[in-house]
Amino acid sequence: MKKKILFVIDSLHSGGAEKSLISLLTLFDFQKYEVDLLMFSPNGLYLPLLPKEVNVIEVPVYMRNQMRGFKHLIRQRNFKQIFVRLGVSTSLRIPHLKKNMHGAQINWGWISKEIEKLDKKYDVAIAYSQGMPTYFVAEKVSAVKKLSWVNIDYKIAGYNKEFDINYYEKFNQIIAVSELCKDVLVSELPSMKSKVTVIYDIISPILIRSMSNENGGFTEEFEGMRILTIGRLVHQKGYEWAIEACHKLKEEGFKFKWFAIGEGELKTKLEETVKRLGLEDTFIFLGTHQNPYTYLKQSDVYVQPSRFEGYGLAIAEARILHIPIVTTNFTVVHNQITDRENGLIVNMNSEDIYMGIKNMMEDGSLRQKISSNLKKENVGTEEEIHKVYALIES
Repeated sequence: MKKKILFVIDSLHSGGAEKSLISLLTLFDFQKYEVDLLMFSPNGLYLPLLPKEVNVIEVPVYMRNQMRGFKHLIRQRNFKQIFVRLGVSTSLRIPHLKKNMHGAQINWGWISKEIEKLDKKYDVAIAYSQGMPTYFVAEKVSAVKKLSWVNIDYKIAGYNKEFDINYYEKFNQIIAVSELCKDVLVSELPSMKSKVTVIYDIISPILIRSMSNENGGFTEEFEGMRILTIGRLVHQKGYEWAIEACHKLKEEGFKFKWFAIGEGELKTKLEETVKRLGLEDTFIFLGTHQNPYTYLKQSDVYVQPSRFEGYGLAIAEARILHIPIVTTNFTVVHNQITDRENGLIVNMNSEDIYMGIKNMMEDGSLRQKISSNLKKENVGTEEEIHKVYALIES
């Protein structure tokens, strides 16, 4: 009999965890496992890439209503949920709460008692990211074994440790996506040390190179250099530094265009900054794409201006396509990049990002050296699927 496995994730919108889950499920052994997937927002960019064997289950009724607008709740005369929605919204604006609690924790604190448990029982339930998926699997899923993925720098991400410990205690295993990610998590939650193990995000060079050769990507002829950044338009990704660095490069007369693939809550604000600095024709938002690799393959430099990452999946993808990389010095970047060998590592500010890109643009021999070194690397992590199976079967 097949084992019943449940994966829970916020959505399949663009993002590293979402892309990682798609890669994992693409390799999954559906002859051996029956797989359900629950998404709090049951849509997203990567949904068409989901293997047909995966059964997408419905979000609990309360959470479906939570995602709908006030007008819908008013028509239903669902005043209790309106009160909860207003409570969440108000709490997210209270300075001391915002400082001491992550938004997902504030939200869960308000809605958890109202959410019904899943009826189906599972052999293994997997929360494929921290925050809401972890809280949901801990409290609302019946399973013989529970696993939780952590794909961020836990200390920097702003989660309240005292809040989280009560949930992580309910898991049999906690999976960090890098050694440094594990070290940070254990330092913050030392009582969980025996539960924490490392499984790297699954990356398939064969798939990425194949997708990079598909139709798509840049269509306009352009004599200058193409710079690319991939990542959600959120505070974590450091886009304001990128835009300021872009402005400095343009003022110096460099011929280039900087493209950003991603969507997010800061889009309007970032677009306003681009307009204020007169960069509409230079820093260009491309939105989201199921296949960003056609753009990545055609880029001259890949830039990752992040404040923190759990691993840095887009950097790994740039490495696979041998694109010279400039990245900020977030903690786990050293797992992938050695400065001036397979990329440039710079400090987290617009001036140093600007100087790193300038160096890369002006020094053709450096670009060639980095690209040549990247061609010698083995970036693929498909074998990590066996560690997942081992946890499921142990």
